[in-house]
Amino acid sequence: MRSGTIALLAFALAFLAGPAFAAAGSKPNIIHIVADDLGWKDVGFNGATDLKTPNLDALAKGGAKLGGFYVQPMCTPTRAALMTGRYPFRYGLQTIVIPGPAGYGLDTTEHLLPQCLKEAGYTTAIIGKWHLGHADIKYWPKQRGFDYQYGAMIGELDYYTHSDAGVLDWFRDNKPVKEEGYTTQLLGADAVKYINARKKDEPFYLYLAFNAPHTPYQAPQEYVDRFKHIADPTRRTYAGMVACLDDEIGKVVAALDAKGLRDNTLILFHSDNGGTTNAMFAGQMTDLSKTKLPCDNGPYRDGKGTLFEGGCLVAACANWPGKIKPGTVDGMIHAVDIYPTIAALAGASTAKCKPLDGVDVWGTLAEGKASPRTEIIYNVEPFRGAVRQGDWKLIWRSLIPTSVDLFNLKEDPYEKNNLAAAHPDKVAAMQERINALGKESARPLALMYVAKVGLAHGKPLMGSEDGKGAVMVDPQDPSITDEGVGQREVPAGH
Repeated sequence: MRSGTIALLAFALAFLAGPAFAAAGSKPNIIHIVADDLGWKDVGFNGATDLKTPNLDALAKGGAKLGGFYVQPMCTPTRAALMTGRYPFRYGLQTIVIPGPAGYGLDTTEHLLPQCLKEAGYTTAIIGKWHLGHADIKYWPKQRGFDYQYGAMIGELDYYTHSDAGVLDWFRDNKPVKEEGYTTQLLGADAVKYINARKKDEPFYLYLAFNAPHTPYQAPQEYVDRFKHIADPTRRTYAGMVACLDDEIGKVVAALDAKGLRDNTLILFHSDNGGTTNAMFAGQMTDLSKTKLPCDNGPYRDGKGTLFEGGCLVAACANWPGKIKPGTVDGMIHAVDIYPTIAALAGASTAKCKPLDGVDVWGTLAEGKASPRTEIIYNVEPFRGAVRQGDWKLIWRSLIPTSVDLFNLKEDPYEKNNLAAAHPDKVAAMQERINALGKESARPLALMYVAKVGLAHGKPLMGSEDGKGAVMVDPQDPSITDEGVGQREVPAGH
């Protein structure tokens, strides 16, 4: 064999093997924990004082506290980005969430992260919330690369009945499950059971997607009683929800220790979007329009559903003993980066994927190196878009009345000073970038669906998301919310 051929073969084998620990036959286990609508400051490691998260704080202290971790402003888009490594405007999931009665889901031609990992020898599981398609079984997790599934298919459910409007939304391996219990504790217990059943020489990927602390605000009384010092009743219940979430995460870590798996397991934690600060985005099960919402995004502006930092910059940390250097990592990381980073760690090929928007950020996570990411696309929709390039961020609302916000996040991380008038050339260049991405975008499936429903209702569906002209849906229509239009339907076949 010629030396050039040998060198080429060696390069190919090294590429396919990925990181050294993957090639050595000790592929890491991966536990990816996602909270739902958690406020940036609602964890101890980001400064919470009225609630406690000792288990998450320990993970952050012993690993990397991620100060520049970005997601999409709402649930479905973020989860789609995690599963595809691609921005959701590429396949039509960029706007709001998948409504309960809607029939669409995440494009089945996308090659999802669990599919990629299965091909690399991983066992895969989702325990928790999916929200990437429910009306047709072809969109369900078991059909998208997960060996095991337990939890909810849609977005919001009662924590005790596991249903919404009388419709059960609780499944195990595609079959409905009727059982008693508080969802956070059920999911945590199932994750522990799953870990206990694993073998040391069989790597696994566990996507543990809690629905806490999403609405409705419900918690076991013993958890609420922990926070008698909190005067506001909704905040007190919310604190109980977060404390229960933290306890269950602690049990998962303890199970890894007991099984002897901790030293070979990467744990990644983050929220799916910022905490809810606008009742329009608080869910459909309870009218919270007159309630003081309990989420705390700290100094960051606004929250869930918006393109300001409070909607997209989330609490996050990563922990892997001996592999991730303890400290704070401020480099930019986006949800789309998780796919290629995990794939590289696992020695998995992404050849079957459509072009990824994500980049491998392992060096940033593990050693605090400068992030390879220089741009973040917050979102691109027909009525608004936002992009960050370096320290500069532009938010452009294109509907009348139009508005443009330009911020220097290094100097103004809390977005208080709009510099658009002072930097017209930068505004124009960043608008051109958003326009170019808009031309590449798929049509938003949610808007197409909501428009169709609106025509059926005989009502306009234009409304103000934040008082500045961005269209979502009509906030005056009680049948239309950020979580869906009207009451959700029973998934096909059930």
